[in-house]
Amino acid sequence: MTAPNEDEWLWGWDPTPGIVSVWAEADGRAIVWRRDPETKVLERDDERFRPWLLLDRLDDLRGAAVPGLAWRELDGPGALRFLVSADDGNALTRALLAGASRRLGENVRQIRDLGDAHVLSLPPDEQYLVATGRTYFRGLAFDDLRRLQFDLETTGLDPARDRIFLVAVRHPDGRVGTIEARGTGDAAEADLIRRLAATIAEADPDVIENHNLHGFDLPFVARRAQVLGVPLALGRVGGPLRQRGARRGVRASGLGTRDSGLGSPQPTSPESRVSSPDYRIRYVAPGRELIDTLDATIRYDHGARELPGHGLKAVARHFGLAGPERELIRGDQIHVVYRTDPARVRRYATADVEEVAGLARVLGGAAFALARMAPRRYERLADAGAATGVIDPLLVRAYLRAGAALPAYEAGDGTPHSGAALHLFATGVARHVVKADVASLYPSLMRAFRIGPARDHLGALLAIVDRLVAQRLEAKDAARAAPAGSAERHTQEAVSAAMKIVVNSAYGYLAAGGELTRFADVHAANEVTRRGRETLGLMCRELAARGVTLLEADTDGVYFAVPDAWSEADERRVVAEVAALLPPLVKLEFEGRYAAMLSHEPKNYALLTYDGRLLLRGVAFRSSRAEPYGDAFLRRALERLLAGDVAGVRDAYLDTLGRLRARAIPTHDVSSRVRLTKTPAQYAASRGSRRELAYEALLASGRSDWSVGERVRVYRTQGGGAGVVPERDEAGGADAADPRDYDVEHYARVLLDTYAARLARGLAPEDFDVVFADPDQLSLFAPRAEEIRTVLTTTLS
Repeated sequence: MTAPNEDEWLWGWDPTPGIVSVWAEADGRAIVWRRDPETKVLERDDERFRPWLLLDRLDDLRGAAVPGLAWRELDGPGALRFLVSADDGNALTRALLAGASRRLGENVRQIRDLGDAHVLSLPPDEQYLVATGRTYFRGLAFDDLRRLQFDLETTGLDPARDRIFLVAVRHPDGRVGTIEARGTGDAAEADLIRRLAATIAEADPDVIENHNLHGFDLPFVARRAQVLGVPLALGRVGGPLRQRGARRGVRASGLGTRDSGLGSPQPTSPESRVSSPDYRIRYVAPGRELIDTLDATIRYDHGARELPGHGLKAVARHFGLAGPERELIRGDQIHVVYRTDPARVRRYATADVEEVAGLARVLGGAAFALARMAPRRYERLADAGAATGVIDPLLVRAYLRAGAALPAYEAGDGTPHSGAALHLFATGVARHVVKADVASLYPSLMRAFRIGPARDHLGALLAIVDRLVAQRLEAKDAARAAPAGSAERHTQEAVSAAMKIVVNSAYGYLAAGGELTRFADVHAANEVTRRGRETLGLMCRELAARGVTLLEADTDGVYFAVPDAWSEADERRVVAEVAALLPPLVKLEFEGRYAAMLSHEPKNYALLTYDGRLLLRGVAFRSSRAEPYGDAFLRRALERLLAGDVAGVRDAYLDTLGRLRARAIPTHDVSSRVRLTKTPAQYAASRGSRRELAYEALLASGRSDWSVGERVRVYRTQGGGAGVVPERDEAGGADAADPRDYDVEHYARVLLDTYAARLARGLAPEDFDVVFADPDQLSLFAPRAEEIRTVLTTTLS
């Protein structure tokens, strides 16, 4: 075993600069594209590497005639201790499967059938990166990449029958334009697809980006190319698009056969292995990285929890990327509008790609920075989970670099994982609220008390976390020192964000089940949570002793209310005093202050900032299934409630109820967006015993075929029926053909029982009944809404 070099564990060891893409084949061929950091010129290196496997035994390869077969035994107690390589990975795999079949007396057809306890097999590009110690983007800034964005406009959503009629393209130099069908038939669409491929080849981008690229645009154009018999070579090497397994992607079952002329999947990692009709894939274009900004949006919102939605238009508005003159057209109307006003659709589509480019720059830096560390392709890191997708590759590389055997995945011993501490001290409306943030509590405790996995005999996980924290602090300091808006600040902020993602996932990696992460250790995880509960208890006791009112506390931090007379300096002083009492490396920081907070349930609350902005947290206040009319009411009512204007809450309720009863609310706004989980056959089998609104709506609209995972907007019609409404693509606007045949009284009950009920903690029960009384059933003796005050109720001391 070689002496550990912990910097190599984190960054690799090969200094080759400017790698922008790697494509490796199982036969040992690798192509590396590099962009010179100084000249920005693209270079291509064709290389040979030795494909390898990590095995727990050599029996299956004894006597195998594999060219260049070699092996060495690694040191240490790990079960996966034989590093086997050959000139050709295909020949190595065939020999291993043949030997395993003889030993087991059954036909073993795939490497993964042997199980993770017996073999580690990575995709060829990851084998190459792990073995060479290379990583992407050394010496490059995000803005050094050649990035192209494209977005399809189609006649509908079904690639089996609908067509592409326009593609918006933003070139790497910032030019935008459109490629449009010169007619309406097969030949015109086929020509459009060829021109799109030619445009990409001529622009030669390192990265192709779009929002929902892997969920819609690539699958759609791939299927249309297949239907029309058009070769679709979007990569830098010839041949069709390839496939890979993915956590989020399209179902392979919806694309015809797995090898339907679109290439075959590369080997997949544990997080992408799912059972076959639900097998999900993403497309791969060798030599280019395919980045879906929806992945970055979801990853960002998982931590920030501040986005109004994940659609491009909503996110672009949130980040200030959408201009005031931004053209908006409902999704189901785009093709209709194009027939009469194509210029309007061109403006709409080119705005999409401009916003994607901006969004990728705002949110894509974290994955860019991760690609400088982890031995995975940039596009895989962009959609990977931080634990299995980033930490696991780092640990595999660390162990192999040290010449150490890796542990196999193992089931736990039955010890349950103890939950994290979560306290709800009060519900209702609190004023003058402070958030004290515990920066990465569990990773900090792991570092402070050196709590790591028992089977990590190198101590690699803790070493990597230590270095990540140090790098993050350096990056934060460098970002502060760089000019605002500069490429350097953007790069350093991205590095800091990437480090935070991985650091915060270290505890999750430790606590995950043994079949999910290689170094899972429930006993170590439980020790971390025990110390976390102690630390959180200490913080809460010390804060309460200083005269604050505790509201909620968990591993992210503590919310508390302070006396009216306190200044911001008083708030910061109290946080600093308590921070000084915590264990070393555990940092308590003043994160923010708010005019008011509605505490509804644990991790479900609304905040009103001192400048009047409303922030919503938790599924009670933010749900993709919420009816838009209810969501709009809730936001309006919360703003008034937190401002102390109970009469304004009543006005919001009466206004919404009145517009419902007058059918002044569009049908779209009472509909709910639902995900389909049953096939037509499955629903037909259960329909006799239980009818479900979404499927009944589809059937009523004349649809008898749909796909599992498809999302549709449905509503309840008067008389107990069900209907479907088209998506608006966030553009809004009324539909002249809107029937407005929804069940008014049903949605009036939903308004009261679902949406108004979320304000109940902030009012006394008798006052809640007054505020949300039906205008036709008012009590003569009820107090006026102007006289009602909000309440805060202690729930836990």
